[in-house]
Amino acid sequence: MEYTNLGRTGLKVSRLCLGTMNFGPETNEADSFAIMDRALDLGVNFFDTANVYGWKLGEGVTEQIIGRWLAQGGGRRDKVVLATKVYGRMGEWPNEQGLSARHIVRACEDSLRRLQTDTIDLYQMHHVSRTTPWEEIWQAMETLVAQGKVVYVGSSNFAGWHLAQAQESAARRNFFGLVSEQCLYNLVARGPELELIPAAQHYGIGIIPWSPLHGGLLSGVLRKMAAGQASRGKEGRAAEDLENYRESIEAYEKLCADLGHDPSEVALAWLLSRPGVTAPIIGPRTMQQLDSAAAAVEVELDKKTLAKLDELFPAQGKGGPAPEAWAW
Repeated sequence: MEYTNLGRTGLKVSRLCLGTMNFGPETNEADSFAIMDRALDLGVNFFDTANVYGWKLGEGVTEQIIGRWLAQGGGRRDKVVLATKVYGRMGEWPNEQGLSARHIVRACEDSLRRLQTDTIDLYQMHHVSRTTPWEEIWQAMETLVAQGKVVYVGSSNFAGWHLAQAQESAARRNFFGLVSEQCLYNLVARGPELELIPAAQHYGIGIIPWSPLHGGLLSGVLRKMAAGQASRGKEGRAAEDLENYRESIEAYEKLCADLGHDPSEVALAWLLSRPGVTAPIIGPRTMQQLDSAAAAVEVELDKKTLAKLDELFPAQGKGGPAPEAWAW
């Protein structure tokens, strides 16, 4: 496994981040434990979750599973850079969601309890709040950092200008601010290249792409469908976009076959080659999926292959950041 710094911090994280959204709803607890143990064996030290994962209101099912795994000891907690998120609805009352200082602090306490740990290494805002002032958000985060309950703060699903807002507000308070941003980014969804990634690079914020396989669309979906194995290709993001990208996906799967790599490995390797990317989030439901994803770290794509991928899945406009992507 390769490691890199998380944004501008001195913290070292693996080039792949273990996403845990499937733990509970799709993968039972025993199998989730085995996948996390295997991830450590592979050198993956960066684990990501959220208080809403498990999708049972207020229960934090996935955090509880991770907490019971950590409680087994064996150095698990010391080895893991543990990330979770706050924002989503955790109860029926109006203040049990969002980014008010009240909710941030209470949600953090609840996540710590479920995770059975004293500290969250990376506490991420799961979405931007358009109604909460940054002064309030940073006051709450500063309190948690001062108490030792949070080490670093990150964001998810922000726009480029939100990163600028957040960092300029943090700078006025002499606070470190954001160190990472999770965003939808893959060969099919290249929008972040216009403004989000340039803003993140300017402020020293590491990019952590979620859905790197676009819901299974880039995992060999056509081959799997022909074999009757592509359950994910019939739902969600992959199903919505398959017909729009069918011709490109056909050519992509042929290219991967010619390279001798699984399509999922190529999609992850492409992200690992992109400027500003710290670690794509892999969300394995099975041990086989984890092992396949881990192999992507060893895949090197030459200039010819990268050019072909750009041809199959073009960047927006002329490519690169805005406004050059569309202006002279």
